[in-house]
Amino acid sequence: MTSKGIEIRELTVSRGGRPVVRNVSLSIEPGQITALLGPNGAGKSSLVLALAGTLKPDSGQVRLDGRELTGQRPEVIRAAGVAAVPEGHQILTDLTVEENLRAAGSYLSQPALAEAVTKALAVFPELEPRVSQRAGSLSGGQQQMLSLAQALVSQPKYLLADELSFGLAPLIVARLMDVVAEIAQSGVGVLLIEQFTTIALQLAHRVYVLDRGEIRFEGSPAEIKANPNVLHDTYLAGKFTAAG
Repeated sequence: MTSKGIEIRELTVSRGGRPVVRNVSLSIEPGQITALLGPNGAGKSSLVLALAGTLKPDSGQVRLDGRELTGQRPEVIRAAGVAAVPEGHQILTDLTVEENLRAAGSYLSQPALAEAVTKALAVFPELEPRVSQRAGSLSGGQQQMLSLAQALVSQPKYLLADELSFGLAPLIVARLMDVVAEIAQSGVGVLLIEQFTTIALQLAHRVYVLDRGEIRFEGSPAEIKANPNVLHDTYLAGKFTAAG
């Protein structure tokens, strides 16, 4: 029987000639939120870029619902059902909101694309009156909504969300996290990288802690809350306290 989920086994990824992800193994289950925690420079974003096809792994394996995806091109990985929301809401700033959304589903048929854009705008009605507005003129929170809406247009089976809350007001963060929870409830598997550990632990079904490219902990949110030294020992002094 074909296994469901994204299975990452012994993945190693290098940047600038040195390994930044070392022999990482983790799973992303359909309909569940998997949190990946760790300090800046731990290798979290590099792992996302490797899963999305932007970085080629040195070794290891990535399988999606039993299908081999290791080292495939980004467009192949997107078509297989993996959508990434990289850190820093990477939108097309010179295009309008609608053009950004349509670009995200360019491989869909016109009827399917129109329906996908309508559904994405229904999730973020804040963007509806701004469909003809240049994306670069949106606020930071609106740009992050657009970035997440782009991922939704591609109709993913799995979503890789890297630091959605970075630099945003608490109300916007809460809004985005509500959407992430709803996405998972719809059956999409989510990998959530989040600077605010309390938020991640509230949402997650499974937690991994990454430090200097290696997995230091794997378990449930309850288990990591019962072992606070895991995060204390991983994060720089004060970072865990600031994150809650």
